[in-house]
Amino acid sequence: MGLSTHVLDTMHGCPAAGMRVRLYSTQADQATLLKDLVLNHDGRTDAPLFDNASLRAGTYRLTFDVAGYFKARGVALPEPNFLNQVSLDFGVAHADQHYHVPLLVSPWSYSTYRGS
Repeated sequence: MGLSTHVLDTMHGCPAAGMRVRLYSTQADQATLLKDLVLNHDGRTDAPLFDNASLRAGTYRLTFDVAGYFKARGVALPEPNFLNQVSLDFGVAHADQHYHVPLLVSPWSYSTYRGS
């Protein structure tokens, strides 16, 4: 079923449209950039990060530009800001299953889970 993400801005109660997201494959201390994109009006990517055929078992990292997003929204953040980049390291054990990695975020907190 592939790999997808979705970001919700819990400060404003809306999707995090315009947030920059990077996807990396990881192995030990090495990270290889696979995709660099901006979320659409719904806080999602326009297409899956990986479709059914291209997702492979392994370890990955999603990096979300939280500070850049909130600064662009006009939120006055302290320097240094509490959250800058939020990086989520996760593993894909079963490439035949769907992995959805949502992020709920404000300038001061975040949470995630494996969604459906």
